[in-house]
Amino acid sequence: MSPRLTHPQKLAPAAYKAMVALETAIHDSGLEPGLIELVKLRASQINGCAFCLHMHASDARKGGESEMRIYLLPAWRESSLYTPRERAALAWTEALTLVARTGAPDEDYALLKAEFSEAEQVNLTMLVGAINAWNRLAVGFRLAHPAAPAAVAA
Repeated sequence: MSPRLTHPQKLAPAAYKAMVALETAIHDSGLEPGLIELVKLRASQINGCAFCLHMHASDARKGGESEMRIYLLPAWRESSLYTPRERAALAWTEALTLVARTGAPDEDYALLKAEFSEAEQVNLTMLVGAINAWNRLAVGFRLAHPAAPAAVAA
């Protein structure tokens, strides 16, 4: 795969700066850092964004997330490793990431409403929108994630 653009942030610096400001506001909103990374990972899985998967799996690990919870994230509905709050966030993430198909169902909103304050609902929705925008940028321009270091021969 070859990148279509190498540095989109340099081509639209004002838009990129605004997206970074949105990310900062979301991270400063009070949502748990681990929850933020799970949401970013799940949306990136749905969107097939290798660049963002690499980044957010790495960030989740640095933040203390377990390998097993990262591995099982695509099957979160069948796993007992996620809290009710995380489940509500993941259901909302899937509903909004696939909004043309789902229409943001009332059932998913009811889960969200039970676990998140109104301000948190808005911040979580902004988070889902932001990661979907980043995914579209990375997938659309075929941004390459960092390559794994070469294996060292013994």
